[in-house]
Amino acid sequence: DVLVSCAFSGVEAIAAQQGRPFWESPATLWDDINNVGLRGHYLSLRHAARLMVSAGHGLLVVVSSPGGLGYMFNVPYGVGKAACDRLAADCAHELRAYGVACVALWPGMVRTEKVLKEQHGTGPMAEKIQVMMKGMSETPEASGKCVVALAADPHIMAHSGKVLLTPDLARRYGFRDVDGKPVFNYVAVRNVLTMLKPQLARFFRLIPECLTIPKWVIALYASKFRAYSALEPAPLPKKQD
Repeated sequence: DVLVSCAFSGVEAIAAQQGRPFWESPATLWDDINNVGLRGHYLSLRHAARLMVSAGHGLLVVVSSPGGLGYMFNVPYGVGKAACDRLAADCAHELRAYGVACVALWPGMVRTEKVLKEQHGTGPMAEKIQVMMKGMSETPEASGKCVVALAADPHIMAHSGKVLLTPDLARRYGFRDVDGKPVFNYVAVRNVLTMLKPQLARFFRLIPECLTIPKWVIALYASKFRAYSALEPAPLPKKQD
């Protein structure tokens, strides 16, 4: 009835290579991040889809990340997460005729055991995690609550092929995180500004949390065609001497 594909093994590799460009990182970094990750998602969906197509129903959930929107951590990470989103969308396309839904789920910063361990380290990775852990993260169970709500939704096919955000689902289905707090809304304008400029957080609190970044803005930011626009023509090639 339900498959949640969320296995990932790249946290330690990301921390170890933090700050190194892709040409100076070992080639194995790709596999460290996308083997137990993107490849595992594809194989899991492939096997589960066989059972669900035969049954005529089911829900496939690929746990992805906002890292697919733009640069985050390193090249293999962002490419892998963008591919996870596309994987869910394309699988949904082929499964729709069989009544099987497939979605990508975007948690925010999740307080997993590995992440909590890394925050006690040193370097830029640890510093970022330490900042995020201060009220700007969610428990692993928040994603579980999202899956339960989606699996119980009789109109789940309306969501198939989409990227779904944990804070959006929490508001839609009316639940909180297991610690009793609202699921951190990482697309609220004031929270985005706080993550970018934590030293100004006290000023950003004046912005209502209900004010969120529109989805069309997020989609525009992630567009592959935004590099050059009519307002910013592509640069002319340099003349050879």
